[in-house]
Parts: sequence; C-alpha cells; structure tokens
Amino acid sequence: MIEARVTDAHQICELDGATLTEAYSKGLLSPVEVVIATLERAEQIQDQVNAFTFLDPEGALSAARAAEARWRAGAPRSPIDGVPTTLKDIVHVVNWSVRYGSRVSEASPFGDDAPAVAGLRDAGAVFIGQTTTPEFGWKAVTDSALCGITRNPWNPNVTPGGSSGGAAVAAACGAGVLHLGTDGGGSIRIPASFTGTVGHKPSFGRVGACPPNVFGTVAHIGPMTRTVGDAITMLTAMAGRDRRDWTQPPMAFPDLTTSAISWTGKRIGYWKTPIVGAVCPEVARAVEAVLDDLETAGAEIHEVALPGRADLLEVFYRHWYVGAANRLSTIPLAARAALDPGFLNAAEVGERYSAVDRMWAEVRRAQYGAAMDGLLIDFDFLMSPTVPTVPFTAGRDVPDGSGLENWIEWSSFSFPINLSQQPACSVPCGFTPDGLPIGLQIISARGDDAGVLSAALAYEQLYTDRFLTPGGTWPELTGGAR
Repeated sequence: MIEARVTDAHQICELDGATLTEAYSKGLLSPVEVVIATLERAEQIQDQVNAFTFLDPEGALSAARAAEARWRAGAPRSPIDGVPTTLKDIVHVVNWSVRYGSRVSEASPFGDDAPAVAGLRDAGAVFIGQTTTPEFGWKAVTDSALCGITRNPWNPNVTPGGSSGGAAVAAACGAGVLHLGTDGGGSIRIPASFTGTVGHKPSFGRVGACPPNVFGTVAHIGPMTRTVGDAITMLTAMAGRDRRDWTQPPMAFPDLTTSAISWTGKRIGYWKTPIVGAVCPEVARAVEAVLDDLETAGAEIHEVALPGRADLLEVFYRHWYVGAANRLSTIPLAARAALDPGFLNAAEVGERYSAVDRMWAEVRRAQYGAAMDGLLIDFDFLMSPTVPTVPFTAGRDVPDGSGLENWIEWSSFSFPINLSQQPACSVPCGFTPDGLPIGLQIISARGDDAGVLSAALAYEQLYTDRFLTPGGTWPELTGGAR
C-alpha cells in the first residue's frame, strides 16, 4: 500500500511492480521518474557488479512517456505497464543487437521480438537494457570474453551464478523490477538462489521460444524478480501460444490464477540428495529448518529420491553437449579461437556422441520424465535446495577444492527438472554465516505453475523478511549504490 509520493531514488528502486503500478494509478509516481531512477541505479552498480551489456535510455524513456500517458488516461495495458524490465542477452529484441555473450556473434539489430519479449512489450513493460550471460548461456556462472565477469552484490568476490547472472544481479540491486531469464540446466534458479531473489522456470512450453534454442527442449524462458507476485504478473505477460514455436503444445496450459495455499495436509517430497556430491551443511540446515516449519504448519514431509537418478548425469550431458556442438557447427573455423575454451571443449565432446548415443538419452529421458510425472501424482510438491553449494569465487566454473569437474555436477538439483520439464521456483531461504544467500526450490507437476507459485506465495508470507522489499536487508555496495 502506498499513500504518499516517494522522491528518494533508492527508495523508488526498492519498490515492487504491484506498488509501482498502484502509485501510477494514484498519480503518486510516474513511469518516467521511475525509469530515470532505475537507469541511474543501473549505471551506479555497473562498474562493481557488471550486470549489463548495455542500457537503452532513449528507448526506455520513450516507452515510459507512452506508459505515463496511458496511466493518466486511466487506460494502462496491464499490471506491468510502465514497469522497468531487463532482457537477457540471449533473446531477440527489435532493434537491439543480441550477442549471446560471444565475441563471434554479429552486432546487428534484430527485426522481430522473441515471443516472451513481444508479450512483455504488449503489456507495456519498459525495457531499460540487456543483461549479461556466459557465451551462448552454456554454463551456470556468468563470465565471458565479450563482457567480463559478473559479480555477486552480496560479495563481489563470489559469483552470482548463471547463466542469467546479470538478470539476477540487476534484480538484487534494484536495477529494474522484472527480469527475463533463460534456464537450460538451472540458469534462472541458480542465480536466483545465489542472489536472494525469486526465479521461476515455467513448465516447458508455457512461454514460447523463437528462434528454436540450439540446446533443444531442456531450455525454458521465465521471470526473475524480487517478489513472488512480480514473478506471477511477469509470467502472465510472457506466457501464451506463439505459432513460431512448434515445440509448444497446441492446447492451452492451465491458467495462472494464484493465491497463497494452506500447508495443512499438503504432501511434500523432500529431495535431499543431489545427483552428484553432497549438500553444504549450511544449505541443508536452512532448507530443513523451513521443512520443520512447514510440518508444524500441517504439511506432511517425506524424503524422496529421484527416479532413474543413476543415469541422469549422462542423459543431461548428451543433451547439453550435443546442443553445444549444434551451436559450434554455425561458427566458422577461423573464429573458434575466440570462443570460451570451456564452451569449445563441451561442444567437442558433443561432436563425439553418435546418433545412437543421443537417441539413448532421448529414450532414458522419456522414461525418467514419465516416472517424475508419476511421483508428482503422489506429492503436491517436491522441495530441495536450489543449489547444493554456496556462492563461490567469481570467474571459476566450480567451487574451489570441490573435486567437481564441471558446472553440471554442482547443478544437480536443477538440471534434472529441465529434463522432466516441471515448473520449479527458487525462493530465498536465508543466509550463510558469511552473509551469502541460500535458495529453496519448489517443484510441482507439469502445467501446475499456478500451484508452485501459490506455494511460493504462502512461503513468502511465512518468511517476509527474506525477500528484497522496502525495509528488508539489501546487499550493500560502495560507490553510491545501496
């Protein structure tokens, strides 16, 4: 509820979308002043955390002025009309050059919006700029030869995760309200966990994709925000059938009507053990404290193991690395020396898989997916840590001293849900003793995004102080940034 004008730029940048549009409707704020404050905030943080590939002040102010006129006329397009929004450097945007975080891509503007971008534009969202990604979004941290290292605002020495790291950092710093991310193995949920924000990977197909993703049907598009309510309104604007995306089902998904659930009688499967390695003790303690609270609130908690877990790492390798090889096939030999060596290695592994190897992975994926559908008949939700580790040194692909070989191994609470395509939301779950965020993952049946987000709303009501809202604990940055 907002009853008076807000003039302080930092305070404006802490407001969520619902509060902003209420203020617009009452004439207490205008989209223009909000976008000006947001652009200033983005510029303040850029040198410290490197969240943006570029900002578009001219385009943003033009869109904000149009939104302001609509609000003054009492005819806003949607609940996000005039709300500052960022787009990851991996989705197509009219008149923007999308580089995919790569030096080998062309800096030439696109002529069409991707489906998610078109939905947001039609709803009146104001695009302030583009956020960083690793090259082609190939890994779960955010650094690239094109843009450098993106850093975590809670501690710039550690990673914010990836591949939607720039979006998560912008959200955590108040440099925009709505942030578009993509998730092929955890790339929305991991950086949400590492930055204390909300990240929702929708059911596959709820949000259309065009052009088709080179990594195939493990890749999802979804919202990244500071509150669950903003994730819901953003997803509502992005979702829907787009005939350019053949992988979407021809029938409509269940609607996104949401309300906070009661935990009484809810059956929750506690997915405790990652596919690879172990869970850091501080992460396990934070998640299990939540489950104890939910049990006290009336939920039934049962430990579960994922079906077919022994094969899942190899199944994902054969999907992801063949996808990297697919992307590599479009790059001239002479340009390959400019690629991230890790991406190039992944693509070369993918090139060595045979057609039979890849089809084996498709069959095993189908068997696992069917078993996951069956598991979620027995449970209302699965819950797990979003990531088994805590944020680690920026510029590294794996935690120091972990003995892990690659990012996929420490992402093993997230990539299985890309294979099975259920909706999954990461919500803030407290902090480590060193002040680094921890995330809790909530999963439900395919198509039941409303269920996941309703559970996330109920969680937010229990743990309001964990979310980045006015009066809460925010990352502290130097150089004039909060």
